[in-house]
Amino acid sequence: MEALRNGGYAPKEAHRLGVIFCITAGCVQYSRRFYDEALRNPATASPVIFPETVFNAPGSHLGAILESAAINYTLVGDPGTFLQGIALAAGWLSEGKADSCLVVGAEEIDWLMADAYRHFSRGVVCGEGAGAVYFSNESPAGASGVELLAITSPGLYLNGMSRLQAIRRMRAELPCAGPGAMLCDSMAGWPARDRAESDVWSDWNGSRLSPKRVLGEGLMAAGAWQCVAAVDHLRSDGHRTALVSIAGSHQQAIGACFSTYQNG
Repeated sequence: MEALRNGGYAPKEAHRLGVIFCITAGCVQYSRRFYDEALRNPATASPVIFPETVFNAPGSHLGAILESAAINYTLVGDPGTFLQGIALAAGWLSEGKADSCLVVGAEEIDWLMADAYRHFSRGVVCGEGAGAVYFSNESPAGASGVELLAITSPGLYLNGMSRLQAIRRMRAELPCAGPGAMLCDSMAGWPARDRAESDVWSDWNGSRLSPKRVLGEGLMAAGAWQCVAAVDHLRSDGHRTALVSIAGSHQQAIGACFSTYQNG
């Protein structure tokens, strides 16, 4: 709701608000509750909670709350998928499939997730929350704002491309990585996991933000936090461009560039 309000969204009868909901772990708490009840006594397990185990349930609920009957997608992946969601929103706007788009990244923490990190990455501090960015082709005359300039192609973590190579390729594709830009990276303060991204950006001398160092590993929410922090920084700190570098947990490295503008 804050993203819609800050973006100047005003519901209109013919306005098509697209919704893109991005998530990594799904409805973990509802899934755990359902299976817990089913294991205890299948005959009495509540069927009311079963629909909540579907990945796209939060997105459909959000569309209902916003009273939007327009296109509504759910994307599942690592934190870099939030930028895939933004790229999808840009495509919808350019192709006329929606008049504006809300891209949401959210995550909830459950003991199952915390225990999984304990087994495989003991240094990780889990976080939870949400972030959202609102996009529209329309802006009032004379208003200043922030626009999306570019999103890189994803550098997939494959046998033929290491994490370091994927992040290096992502940085090379960013169009506004020159002096005067600020960087919002995905490093979280854990040397073993941050090493590749740290090496690629080791020569960066400009302003820098690392939200996960404060908020923890929020998975998809962390990707949203990076974009929200970058946009807010542009609005308040005088920089003209901001870069977002996301080295995803297991899938891809992907980046974006945002810039301020002033309408005539």
